[in-house]
Parts: sequence; C-alpha cells; structure tokens
Amino acid sequence: MDPLPLQFEFGLVSIGLLFVLLVVVTLWQSFEIVDAYEKKALTVFGEYRKLLEPGINLIPPFVSRTYAFDMRTQTLDVPRQEAITRDNSPVTADAVVYIKVMDAKKAFLEVDNYKKAVSNLAQTTLRAVLGDMELDDTLNKRQEINAKIRQELDEPTDEWGIRVESVEVREVNPSKDVQQAMEQQTSAERRRRAMILEAQGERRSAVEQAEGDKQSNIIRAQGEKQSQILEAQGDAISTVLRARSAESMGERAIIERGMETLEAIGQGESTTFVLPQELTSLVGRYGKALSGSDVQEMEGLDGLEFDDETRKLLGLDNIDEIIGQIDEAAEMDIEELEKEAQAVKSGDAGANIKSADEVIQEMDEEAPEGDVERETQ
Repeated sequence: MDPLPLQFEFGLVSIGLLFVLLVVVTLWQSFEIVDAYEKKALTVFGEYRKLLEPGINLIPPFVSRTYAFDMRTQTLDVPRQEAITRDNSPVTADAVVYIKVMDAKKAFLEVDNYKKAVSNLAQTTLRAVLGDMELDDTLNKRQEINAKIRQELDEPTDEWGIRVESVEVREVNPSKDVQQAMEQQTSAERRRRAMILEAQGERRSAVEQAEGDKQSNIIRAQGEKQSQILEAQGDAISTVLRARSAESMGERAIIERGMETLEAIGQGESTTFVLPQELTSLVGRYGKALSGSDVQEMEGLDGLEFDDETRKLLGLDNIDEIIGQIDEAAEMDIEELEKEAQAVKSGDAGANIKSADEVIQEMDEEAPEGDVERETQ
C-alpha cells in the first residue's frame, strides 16, 4: 500500500478536526452569558459598544471583551483611620460603606476601579469629618458623623455611576491615656451621684421620721387634752351634784336632828322642858306640813303657818320632785360623759365635748326654781 495516500488522508482528517474545533470555538466566542444580578460592558477592538443585559447575548467572536459589574448592594470596609479632633485629641475609627452601581457605563468609563476609589474617598472623608469635631461629639454623635460622610461621598460617586446608600461608623476609640482619664472621670461622677442619692435618701428619711414624730406628738397631746377635759368635767359635775344634794338635804338634816333631840328630851324623867322659841316654831310648822295637824294643844308651842317664800325655801311642796330631778340630771350627765369618751376613742375628738362651765350652766337651767332661790340666798 502506498504511504502517500495515507498521509494525505491523515492530513484531511486533521484539517477537518481543526475546522470543527474552530467552528466550536467561534460559536463559543459568539455568545456571552450574563447573570441576573449583573451587567457587562462590551468592547470590540477596544471600543465600547454597549451593556449586555442578563441572559444570552450574541457578540463578535475573537475581537470582543466584556467587563462584569455587580448591580447588587455591595459592602466596602473602610480600614481603621487615625485622626486628630478639633480639641487635639487623637482618635481611631473605622466604618462600613454600602454602595450600589446605578450606571454600569459610567462605572466602566469614568473610574478605573470604582470599589477602590470609593474606599479611598471614604477614608479621607472619615478623617476630615473627625478632625472637624470635638472628642465628646465624636463619641456621642455617631449618626451625625454618618450623615456627614455620606453627604461628602454623594457628589463624586454620582459622577462614577455609584450611589452611596449608607455609611456606618463602627468604632471611635480615643487614645489609651484619654480612655483612662475618661474612666476616672466616669468613676468620680458615679461616686458623686451615689453620695448625692445617699444624702437625699437620708434627708428624706429624717424628714419623714420627724413628720411622723410630730403627728404622733400632736395626736398624743390631743388625747391627753381631751382626757383632762373629760376628767375636769367629771370632777365639776360630781362637785355640783354633791353640792346640790347637800343643799337639798341640809334642811331635812336639821329637822331630823331636832326631832332626835326632842325624842331624847322626852325620854328624860323631867316633866318640865324649856325649848327655844325658834325650835318650837320650826317643829310646829314642819309638823303641820308633814302630818296635816297642828300642835297648838301643847302649851308654849304655837304652830304657825309657813309663808310661800319659806315653803319654797325649805322645799316642802316638791321634795320628791327635787330628788327625782337631781337623779335624772345625774343620769343624763353620766350618759353624756360616756358619749363624749366614746367620741374621743373613735377619733372624733372635740366634736361633742362641753366645758365644765357649760355643763354647770345647763344643770342650773334644768334645776327647779326653789333650788336656784336657795343657792341665791
């Protein structure tokens, strides 16, 4: 077999395989697949042509190049930066910047590397913003720092087709010396507040205790006062009752004593008696008043009638009535005293308490007319 035809056939097969391979490669280069979350910039012979949308895109093979841009929100870490505040206090801070590509053409044509550009711009802006603030503001006004950094980033990033959605400063730390001073200041402030609160608590406790003692003393004094008033009223009422009882019974005691004397005289052996005129007249008048008889049969004893003034003075017409009124007045006074004592116990002190003079005056008004005349005389 001639080797030349074999070599020719082998050459034809190789050329066919190369052609098929070239066709496959050409087809592969003619299609570009774009993911749903990105866009790609297409250049042909280095010239910008268009943005490729998500899906399968037909492009010129071998002379085309594509550059992908992620259209989702992206996170850029801003490295820790050192800055000097307006009050000459060194601080360090880092931040996070959230960006989103809004125009992939500008991001491709206007800036070399938009991520690096935004990161560098955020670093310088962070140092500038911290340098314009005092130390206390950098520690307390975190939202204000975020807003200022975002405002400074908005204008240049818009030209790049990038939107800064948010800026978050994570940490702002002063130097170690400043931190120690701040800790000492915080400790001193807490001790001062604790001492103030303790002093206020002690003062309030003392005030409440003094107020309680005051109220207790007032209540105790009121109770003692009411007790003394009741005791004085009781003594006054008892004195008045004893005086009236003695006054009303005085005349009867004299008569009874005289009658006992007459009885003793009558038991003697003598048959002749000499009696004072006043005694005979008094016996005669009482005898007639009490028994309805006269003793004129006895020689030397003239039974005389009592006049109206004398009868009222001696209380012959209303002895039982006077005694009953005295008992009734005593019972009423005792009931009033019990009511007043009960009112004091129940806290209604001073509600129904009467002075001793008032009680005496009321009893004088209730007493019979004969008693008043006897007291006057």
